[in-house]
Amino acid sequence: MVSVVKRKKGNSTFYYLKHSTSTRQKEIYLGKKIPGDLEERKKRFLLEFYREEWIPKLEIIHNSYKDEIRRTPKQAIRKNIEAFEVLFTYNTQKIEGSTLTFRDTVDLLVHGITPSRKPEQDMVEAKLHQQVFNEMLKREKPLSLKTVNYWHAKMFNKTKPQFAGQIREYAVYVKGSRAKFPKWEDVLKLLDDFFNWYKKIRGKINPVELAGLAHIRFTTIHPYGDGNGRIARLITNYILDNFGYPLLDIKFTDRMPYYRAQEKAQLQNNEVYFLQWFIKYYLNSNRQYW
Repeated sequence: MVSVVKRKKGNSTFYYLKHSTSTRQKEIYLGKKIPGDLEERKKRFLLEFYREEWIPKLEIIHNSYKDEIRRTPKQAIRKNIEAFEVLFTYNTQKIEGSTLTFRDTVDLLVHGITPSRKPEQDMVEAKLHQQVFNEMLKREKPLSLKTVNYWHAKMFNKTKPQFAGQIREYAVYVKGSRAKFPKWEDVLKLLDDFFNWYKKIRGKINPVELAGLAHIRFTTIHPYGDGNGRIARLITNYILDNFGYPLLDIKFTDRMPYYRAQEKAQLQNNEVYFLQWFIKYYLNSNRQYW
C-alpha cells in the first residue's frame, strides 16, 4: 500500500509518497501541498516501484529464451509448441468450467480419441480452441477487433452461436465476483480505445507488462456474453509470442488468486494490482530462464 508521509522542518511541511516491501523501500517527494491528482500519482509510483524489480528479470528471461530458440531444431520447437497447446487448451477451458480432464484433452487433441461420458460442447470447444491457438501463433492477422471477433466466432460458433463473435448489447455479471462491467452502450467505444492504446503503446513498454495490461483491460471491458477470459488469454500469448517471450499457461489450480487479482484491480480501478500478480506468476513460470 502506498502511503503519504508528512514531515515538518521548522515551519514548513513536506509530503512524500512511500512504499515498502520486505526487501526494499522507496519514497518520492510530492511537495509542500498534497497534489490534486494524488491517486494517479500513487498508481504511477507503485508501477515504477515494481518495474525496478520486474524489468531486469524479464529481460534475462527474454535473452535466455532467445538463446534457447536459437539452439533448438525447428522440429523440436514445433513439438514443444504442440505440447504447450494441449496443456494451455486444457487449463484455459477448465478455468471456464470444462469437464475434460488433462488425460481427456490429450486423448482428444493428440490421439483423436473421444472421451466417454463427457459433454459434446466441451469436446467441440477444446478442438476449436486448439485450432484458434494455432492460427493465433501464425500472426497472419494484426491484433484488432476484427481479429479477436474472428477468434471468438470460430471458437463458439458450434456451441454458443448466440454469443459467437458478437459484441454484447446487454449487461453482464460474473458469478461470485463483485466487479461491475461497463454498460453495453459504451463497449464499442471502449474497444476502439483499447486497440488504439495497444497500437500506440506496443514497443514502448516491456512486452510482458503489455500482455498483462492488455489482459486486465480486455476482461474489464468484458465485450462478449461468454468467453472473455479465453480471448484475453489468447491476446496475452499473442503479445508474448509476437515479441519473442515464452508463452504463458495459467493453470486451473491457480485460478483463485488469478480471479482475486482481476477483481481487486477492477474494484480499486488500479491495474497495478493485477500486474503484480501477473508478472510474479510469469516470473515463477519461467524460473528456468533466470
